[in-house]
Amino acid sequence: MASKVPNVKLNNGQLMPVLGYGTWNFLKENQIRDAVSVAIDVGYRHIDTASVYKTEPEIAEAVEGKIKDGVVKRSDLFITSKLWSTYHDPEWVEFALKESLKALKTDYLDLYLIHWPFADSDDKESFLYEDGLRPSKIKLLDTWRAMEELVLKGLVKSIGLSNFNAEQVGRILNDKDLRVKPAVNQIEIHPYFTNTELVDYCQKVGVVVTAYSPLAKGGENTTEEKPDTLTDPTIVKIAKKHGKTPAQVVLRWGIDRGYTLVPKSVTPSRIKENFEIFDFSLTPEEVKEINGLSRDYKCAKLLM
Repeated sequence: MASKVPNVKLNNGQLMPVLGYGTWNFLKENQIRDAVSVAIDVGYRHIDTASVYKTEPEIAEAVEGKIKDGVVKRSDLFITSKLWSTYHDPEWVEFALKESLKALKTDYLDLYLIHWPFADSDDKESFLYEDGLRPSKIKLLDTWRAMEELVLKGLVKSIGLSNFNAEQVGRILNDKDLRVKPAVNQIEIHPYFTNTELVDYCQKVGVVVTAYSPLAKGGENTTEEKPDTLTDPTIVKIAKKHGKTPAQVVLRWGIDRGYTLVPKSVTPSRIKENFEIFDFSLTPEEVKEINGLSRDYKCAKLLM
């Protein structure tokens, strides 16, 4: 199937599909390889990963297979990966990127993001949970200058940010020595965490916003502490009106707010369902109604 996903133009002129396929938190062997293969067959052309996800090698297998089968060319795909916090030292940035390139079996990335706006100085594989954060003295601007070098060397087409707040985005943009602007800020957004001020700020300064966890981890494990957007009465009502599923309405809400998304699913039927959101739109009133569901509930547990 040919991709039918619209593109957004980044601030350097590069085109990025507005809908991508997220690859965080796959636990079973070969699960991500098979899921990415399905996603490419469905029509996804943007694959989002990160070194810390440990999914890059299986993504490479899937992409290699689809290229061999003639389904896509590498140039048809938009591949995003991310710099982990233990590699913020300018001397480590290019090394980390090349490790991702090696794992993904590609000569370049379409987009490389700083995964979190803080550096960790300890174990290269450590997660930064609240009780284990070991902050580093490395400055964001120094890391960014090393990221710029990746573009200048032709190793990545675009660079950007993830989980950066407005002040941190502004710190990069207002650097007097800035050579390459951040093209994207990937942040958590969903109906229960609309993140409106940050979305508005990024759009105002020309940084494309990408939403991760756009469905707020909806599913059978919902509790009072982990609400499920997909059973929310307002979203269910709007879905019935449009003849769509709640997931499709939530994803379309993001598109209609003007940002890009990287939903994740391992189920082939849901991968396809999440893709089928370009044959309808929400009314301004419906967008506003969903905006009103925000309750400051966040899925991401790492510090910012």
